Amino acid sequence: MKLTKKAAELIDGKNFGNLAFVTPKGNPHVTPLWVDRDGDTILINAVEFRRKVQLLKTNQKVMLSIMDQQNPYNKVLIRGHVIEMTKNGALDQNNRMSIKYLGTKDDPDRPIGDRVLIKINPDSISD
Repeated sequence: MKLTKKAAELIDGKNFGNLAFVTPKGNPHVTPLWVDRDGDTILINAVEFRRKVQLLKTNQKVMLSIMDQQNPYNKVLIRGHVIEMTKNGALDQNNRMSIKYLGTKDDPDRPIGDRVLIKINPDSISD
């Protein structure tokens, strides 16, 4: 599915997302994160040992909410599924996100460890 203009604008802006999914035990899991895109594919990034990386290997269905940091009532909800998890390009993409969100590629809070680039295809979008 193609991203709507509003979804693309919110992803391209300096806006945080909240990624939600269900754990294997049926519990909800939500995590705030930086968001990016490559065309209509949504990109998120995490250190390999993070819980979300491990959980997304067993359940690829996700929900992502993104709110405009200047106006939280301007939001988008995206249901989708993980199509790929790779280390290829993960550090470069994380550096781009660090520049977008922090103004520098040197993220002082970046945990040590291999990065994983997580690619998500949208299935439905609510503006």
